[in-house]
Amino acid sequence: VVKSSAEMRKILEVGKKNRSVGATAMNADSSRSHSIFTVTVETSETSPGEPASEARIKVGKLNLVDLAGSERQSKTHAVGDRLKEATKINLSLSALGNVISALVDGKSTHIPYRDSKLTRLLQDSLGGNTKTVMIANVGPADYNFDETMSTLRYANRAKNIKNKPKINEDAKDTMLREFQEEIKRLREQLANDGGGGGDGGDDRGNVSFRSQ
Repeated sequence: VVKSSAEMRKILEVGKKNRSVGATAMNADSSRSHSIFTVTVETSETSPGEPASEARIKVGKLNLVDLAGSERQSKTHAVGDRLKEATKINLSLSALGNVISALVDGKSTHIPYRDSKLTRLLQDSLGGNTKTVMIANVGPADYNFDETMSTLRYANRAKNIKNKPKINEDAKDTMLREFQEEIKRLREQLANDGGGGGDGGDDRGNVSFRSQ
């Protein structure tokens, strides 16, 4: 558990030291594995005068993912362990692509999250109560044109994922918050209606609440 951005950064640096890199013909510090940094944020809110036991809890999760790039052996000249790493990287990226395609399709009854460890770990970041953003790292060299186009198509599929995230809170807290928002809206409406003048009579409306 951390309580500041400085403490969080220290943990990030520890994880960075465990990141696997290696030299290939295309990159002296090529990523040989994917990296995932998960931040879980929990907040507790109370209204003035409320005891701590009545606090409303909200929880959110942020997954920061550095995906190792797909590789072509003809360009990286990878052999031995480097070639095995590249094969595993390409397989996991293919599994991730299949999950994204299934989510975008909208007709698939089965999302293959369990096809790889990567997709299983990123399940919360791809489907359901979440927002997904993918940043593509590409180069301007025409020598890498095919890789650039492939990466852009991959990112475009992720952009088409449509989810409807909602606040992670207890159902009772959700109802209470909605009531409070409704009360605020009605008070503003009464204040606006009451300022219109008239014959001097009581211009206040009667407000009733319906239980849900």
